[in-house]
Amino acid sequence: MSNPEDTRAAPTRDQTGLKPLPALAIGLGYAGLLPQLAALGLAVFGGPEWRFTGLSLAFGYAALIYSFLGGVWWGLAAGSPVTAPRWIWIASVLPSLIALGSAWPWAVGGDWPGPSLIVLGIAIACSIVIDAALARAGLTPPRWLALRLPLSLGLGGLTLASGLTTMLTG
Repeated sequence: MSNPEDTRAAPTRDQTGLKPLPALAIGLGYAGLLPQLAALGLAVFGGPEWRFTGLSLAFGYAALIYSFLGGVWWGLAAGSPVTAPRWIWIASVLPSLIALGSAWPWAVGGDWPGPSLIVLGIAIACSIVIDAALARAGLTPPRWLALRLPLSLGLGGLTLASGLTTMLTG
């Protein structure tokens, strides 16, 4: 029995049958840019003693979130009411592999973190291509691209900016 005083509308579904993203998910998505902004700020404004810490945090956060995004893609494919195309399964593991591979220079004492941050920044920004393909395949909820575009470009851009600071500051 419904409460007549309850003014909250039940979420509607689009043609895919998926519910729209809740406002909380959208807000938390944007809030997810704040740690990367703070890491960039620490690298740029924290002084020489905090620079490497800021860059390391920027790398770690970018790698973590990029890997998480691959898991989201896997979950969209796994939860789909239709059989997901094979390419989605492959695309969904690539972010973790790219993130791990971009840590290789650090692991072997090479030039790090600048080049790794640049690779991650570009990869994250380009992830919108996969999000768009998922949307075209009917596997994403309504407003997915409206959220993913600014988040991919935002996190990718902040990560790229962190990497570029290593070139500007030496």
